[in-house]
Amino acid sequence: MGAPVFAAAISIALLAASASGDFLVGLGSYDVTGPAADVNMMGYADPSQNAAGIHLRLRARSFIVAESGADGRRVAFVNVDSCMGSQAITIKVLSKLKDRRYGDTYSEKNVIISGIHTHSGPGGYLQYVLYIVTSIGFVKQSFNALVDGIFSSIVQAHENLRPGSILLNEGELLDANINRSPSAYLNNPVEERKRYKYNVDKNMVLLKFLDSKRAPIGSFSWFPVHCTSMNRTNELISGDNKGAAAHFMEAWFDKQLEQEDPTIEMLGKPGWTMNASVTIRNRRRLVGDSSSPFIAAFSQSNEGDVSPNTLGAFCADSTVACEFNHSTCDGRNEQCIGRGPGYPDHFASTKIIAQKQLQKAIELFRSAKEQVVGRVNYKQTFVDFTRLKVTLTAANGTTSTVTTCPAAVGFSFAAGTTDGPGAFDFTQGDTKGNAFWRIVRAALKTPNKAQVDCQYPKPILIDTGEMTFPYDWAPSVLPIQISQIGQLIILSVPAEFSTMAGRRLRDAVKETLVAKGRGQFGPKTRVVIAGLSNDYSQYVTTFEEYQIQRYEGASTLFGPHTLSGYLQEFRKLAIALAENSNVDSGPSPPDLLGKQLELLPPVVMDTTPVGVDFGDAKNNVKRGASYRPGDVVEVVFWTGCPRNDLLTEKSFSSVEIEQSDGSWRSLYDDNDWSVRFLWRRPSSLSSRSYATIRWEIPQEVKAGTYRISHFGASKSLFGSVRPFSGSSNSFQVKL
Repeated sequence: MGAPVFAAAISIALLAASASGDFLVGLGSYDVTGPAADVNMMGYADPSQNAAGIHLRLRARSFIVAESGADGRRVAFVNVDSCMGSQAITIKVLSKLKDRRYGDTYSEKNVIISGIHTHSGPGGYLQYVLYIVTSIGFVKQSFNALVDGIFSSIVQAHENLRPGSILLNEGELLDANINRSPSAYLNNPVEERKRYKYNVDKNMVLLKFLDSKRAPIGSFSWFPVHCTSMNRTNELISGDNKGAAAHFMEAWFDKQLEQEDPTIEMLGKPGWTMNASVTIRNRRRLVGDSSSPFIAAFSQSNEGDVSPNTLGAFCADSTVACEFNHSTCDGRNEQCIGRGPGYPDHFASTKIIAQKQLQKAIELFRSAKEQVVGRVNYKQTFVDFTRLKVTLTAANGTTSTVTTCPAAVGFSFAAGTTDGPGAFDFTQGDTKGNAFWRIVRAALKTPNKAQVDCQYPKPILIDTGEMTFPYDWAPSVLPIQISQIGQLIILSVPAEFSTMAGRRLRDAVKETLVAKGRGQFGPKTRVVIAGLSNDYSQYVTTFEEYQIQRYEGASTLFGPHTLSGYLQEFRKLAIALAENSNVDSGPSPPDLLGKQLELLPPVVMDTTPVGVDFGDAKNNVKRGASYRPGDVVEVVFWTGCPRNDLLTEKSFSSVEIEQSDGSWRSLYDDNDWSVRFLWRRPSSLSSRSYATIRWEIPQEVKAGTYRISHFGASKSLFGSVRPFSGSSNSFQVKL
């Protein structure tokens, strides 16, 4: 039997083995919230935006899909409420999985760790200098919270593996995203743009996970939109619109259980009860030990130039639209700010964009019918994007060779975007730079002529790829990965792809699979991009968008041919997937954990005034006061720094209802939209601090007697940490 015929026979056998659509399926979820005080938030790079409380706890949500049989291949996908993936986190998670649990079952080849890109989570967990400047270096507590939570979510998913099936659905979601750099998008070829109705992708792709009795156990979807609904003034940890959508969908599913909604295909599944709680911890008790709660995840895609601020960008406090090409007001960028649909309330905007994604996901979830069938497979490699040789083929068939460049960011990088403008006199679309900032740049490193020519027309602000003191400022070796779950193909990219860059990548991979797959791939094959996966290298634009040098182009690290490099290397992976051939692992990425500098001062001690204990109410509600749905109740407690104890899988706040026997039951906590935990010191160097628990009473609340409780930990001068709790006066809620 010849090699091509043999390969085809193997492929047909693999397809037949999974033709029934039966897989082993497992889902898991775990808290990754991290320090809710003092730590700079990752995303806007604003040194003044430090965490000071919790809006919504962050989670890692995982699914594992494996072929049936002891040796069946498997893929683990982790959707994390973090700004992005990190090579350091990937290395550590995989090491823990290997050493503590599963040997070689999970590796960089079949594990995807994808960040949702929230800009409201604690930073300091990446290993390259540029990304930890504003967090004052590496923050071990942020890093460990993510590593431990991701690891635990994968362990849960693995331990919950059971026979099941998957349904696939997709649909158009409107009014949830816009292009924040339309002038760059318009530089793409006219004929290419004519192929698409919108200048951003509007398609949501959803997987519905079912157990062997066709009972739903989870939902994962992909849709491109920046998690920048919460603006850079926010200091509360939050999963932004995607994290909120996940909380909402999990609560929605619980509600269906309570109401025994026939549209949820429960079919008398044993073990389910109908008393679902709104909290994650109580939801775990919904099912027996062999099962898990329903898990919903809203994953990121090619969101590079995609904003949730759907009203558009305006000059601050006016109805004047920003200048189109450079997003400026009177020639400056600082006052040009995007507005969400709930403007001026960014909490309202977050909720609206979350609900739009939720509603589309529920629609797709309810109507999903297409069964996922076929094999599970994956191909992965590491690529050094510094001076990568790329072969380009012109329309007439002639070829030429170009190269990528060592990483660098341009002047427009410092301008920020309409979602979060930068400072000083930087503007988007700057292809020249200016003399003053070139002098400032010289204090770091002046790029040589070869680098300047390679990155053209980007005027280099920081030559990150050639800066190695005290260690590397930017990545060079990056992971790329292609995973197959039946007819769904997931492209894991360590960057933020622009809309058109993502379209070109999806098309290139699908065309290659169809051409090389001997009938395995066809019209039903769906290709999705999982952005910000496994590591982070900023943006990827098209060659044409790069010429405009808006923020996304200035942040495309490896020069104008970066996308062409990705297309070339992903085509190689697609051929290997189609032919089921081996892939060279490529150069190993650096592990810089041993070089990290931790400069964030520790918590020295916590104190309270004389005669006051931790957990005592500083400002209490009036005993027996009466409230109604829609009212806001606030209680202020004397507290310790939240960095003393992250209260992982627990809560700093609890709204409790009194039971008939006099006991108290928690109904709302840090996981709920209606509750906010705000933390403050009276002054920056004070050892005293206080927590404000704010409860906006939901419309669906039950009448009764309530109280608000606070939990935390205090640190003594000698380093010991002690837990404490306190409760407010009771009050009435009337309908």
